[in-house]
Amino acid sequence: MSDANSIYPVPENPLSVPQLAMLHTSNSRAAAIANIRNSLRSGQQQMADWTGGPLAVSAVPGAGKSTGMAAAAAIAIARQYQHNSSRPTKNRQLIVVTFTRSAAANIKAKIRKYLREGLSLPQTGFVVYTLHGLALNIASRHPQLSGLELDYVTLITPNQSHRFIRTAVEKWIATNPRLYAQLMEGMQFDGEETERLRRQSVLRTEVLPELATTVIHEAKSSGITPQNLHQLSEQSIDTYEVLQIAAGLYEQYQNLMRDRDFIDYDDMILAALRVLDNESARKIEQNQVFAVFEDEAQDSSPLQTKLLEILASEGEGESSLPITNSQINLIRVGDPNQAINSTFTPADPIYFRQFCQECDSQGLLATMDRAGRSNRMIIETANFALDWVNSLYQSKQKSSSPHPPISPSPHPPLPFRDQRILPVDFNDPQPNANPAAVGRGVEIYTPDDIHNTVELLSKRIIELFPQDNENNGSAAILVRENRQGNWLSQALRPICKKHNILLYDVGEQDRHSHVPEEILAILQFCDRPHSPDFLKAALGVLVKRRLIEPQDLNALASLPEEFLYPSPLASAQTEAVIKAAEFCRDLLNARLELPLYQLISFIALKLDYQQAELATADKLSERINHQIAGEISMGTMLGVLSEIVSSERFEPVDTEDSEARYTRSNQLTIITMHKAKGLDWDYVFLPFLHENLIPGKFWVPPQRKFLGDFTLSEVARAQIRASLHGERTLPDVMEAWEQAKHLKIAEEYRLLYVAMTRAKRLLWLSAAKEAPFTWSKPDNLQKQPPCPVFSALKREFTECVVGEMAQPLTSIRN
Repeated sequence: MSDANSIYPVPENPLSVPQLAMLHTSNSRAAAIANIRNSLRSGQQQMADWTGGPLAVSAVPGAGKSTGMAAAAAIAIARQYQHNSSRPTKNRQLIVVTFTRSAAANIKAKIRKYLREGLSLPQTGFVVYTLHGLALNIASRHPQLSGLELDYVTLITPNQSHRFIRTAVEKWIATNPRLYAQLMEGMQFDGEETERLRRQSVLRTEVLPELATTVIHEAKSSGITPQNLHQLSEQSIDTYEVLQIAAGLYEQYQNLMRDRDFIDYDDMILAALRVLDNESARKIEQNQVFAVFEDEAQDSSPLQTKLLEILASEGEGESSLPITNSQINLIRVGDPNQAINSTFTPADPIYFRQFCQECDSQGLLATMDRAGRSNRMIIETANFALDWVNSLYQSKQKSSSPHPPISPSPHPPLPFRDQRILPVDFNDPQPNANPAAVGRGVEIYTPDDIHNTVELLSKRIIELFPQDNENNGSAAILVRENRQGNWLSQALRPICKKHNILLYDVGEQDRHSHVPEEILAILQFCDRPHSPDFLKAALGVLVKRRLIEPQDLNALASLPEEFLYPSPLASAQTEAVIKAAEFCRDLLNARLELPLYQLISFIALKLDYQQAELATADKLSERINHQIAGEISMGTMLGVLSEIVSSERFEPVDTEDSEARYTRSNQLTIITMHKAKGLDWDYVFLPFLHENLIPGKFWVPPQRKFLGDFTLSEVARAQIRASLHGERTLPDVMEAWEQAKHLKIAEEYRLLYVAMTRAKRLLWLSAAKEAPFTWSKPDNLQKQPPCPVFSALKREFTECVVGEMAQPLTSIRN
């Protein structure tokens, strides 16, 4: 025996060449995973370390949750590849669910990059969906179970003016005379004919369509059927029987949808859940999935949550993950403090809060509280705003009543979860974290009026965008209403043009999608000018386009003949009414004098469309004329246009570069606060921070006051949510209205918090002393108190106040 043989004995079970290669691959992959993990912050690493089971991740703004989720997804896929090497028949994929198509495209690109560059793996093993895209995918694979035959159904998104909603309202009125009479009676009614017509118009075109739209979406997305809602209405006692009315409207709508083979987005999720109710189909779907990652979980609804939890549960047989004691492989990432959709969609942050509490009790809650997006002064002001609002609510609760509350829910939850933003550590692995401040980092202005606001704002923008610099960073003006953005766009456009600053008005781009709906409203009026509904809809378009003054449209529409062609004995019309009537008569004359194929182009010019809107109108006209060729009539034109509007086939869709379009360097973007969520800019401007908008007041339009000091839609929403939250009794009308007011005000404060945390290097805040009460009349200036948070910030951060005598600094801020 040689020395060599004695020194290197042969093992009893030597590794084969393939096994050695596999070991080498495993070691190199582990090193690659470690490299990705080391590039993450501590909060992001908690996601990357996940190997199975439930995990809740509460992330502050700017913490890098999409980067952390993409890295965690790539690492989970890599581990799954390794696990599948010994079980090739068990190939499963990761499902990533996010809120919008643009967010889905963004996270998909990040996961692919990690797989390609960080792990040298194929860019497969995962799919990214919006929630409705996922539901449609499941439902379409099992049409017999889902009842969804895509070749025979039409998808719509009904709004308050949709013909199905209007038809459901008319059918309900015809079959429920007693309930309708109660609504007509209101608080009191003297039987006067003009008032009866006015109330009839308000109920048929405003109150009942709004109630139907709100309740259908709220109930349907929670799995509540019309029959369930009828049963729930028996628990509520009120004069109008609001839930009973809502159930009837919901039932009429469902019958119309079923008879016409139409579906809405909620039907997609219900169809997917019908598939998953079948044990065989459920196992098939579950066995294709090894985990589910959900982004923006604070915006989930009950049925969305149920769908994801079913898919994330283990399918038939052994777990596909190394951990065998996990029953649900689900990561949910969100921030309750950024819940800004719950007052106008069925999204309800309570479900994510509950998931966080359940995970926290098991030690499965990760907190991403270190954020690198903003400079330290911006972080400090955002934290102060959060604490100040919560303290305000706590003080109100303490002083509200010394007596024990009768209600089972004595105090509503605070607007914010107690989770402060922290700057990153000095050795943060990600570049450009907590960037240096520009100027003071936060600047607070109190202009004389909105025109002075434009002067101050444009001066600062010109300073930030010198013409001799090709890399000036990105900037955005965030507004609460589209009308503010439209006014600002017109005021700033010549200034930006003079200084070669690219101005991108997101609202103007979005308005192009309203072209078909506006053209339809005008054409329907031209076809039937004596219809109160069509007249009111056309006048609404003219007010929205600021072509006529805002006024009581119900009064004008209740007697179309008197409005359009007043008799000599009629009461004298105001100047605003005369102008509106002249505009309408011009439209009717065009209907008589122009050929049909020119009518849409004429209406587009009459509505004062801009270049891009005119192009959209021309495209619409060309398509309609093509479809009605050989059968040209107003009826066929309206039929085709109604179908386009109803099915949204003409709506633009998000593209993969939508975020890039909004955040381009050397560009000033005007965008609403809601649409800005998920984005960030170097410089963010928040003008017009007034109390009448943030937090605003929950008000009842004057024309609806005959029903009382509340709106039926918000009362019904609050009662439905009380039932879903498991409350023992439903709130009465006024309790429900108070709950709705609390939710609205709390959400407005969260919206301001979201807007503030979009800024990286400079946050510019202003509240003019004089501003419009309503932005439909921007020239009607009056004294407007600032948003309470703005006033608190101004008192606390005196060193950030610009243009006023600041108080001496009481502390030094870093």
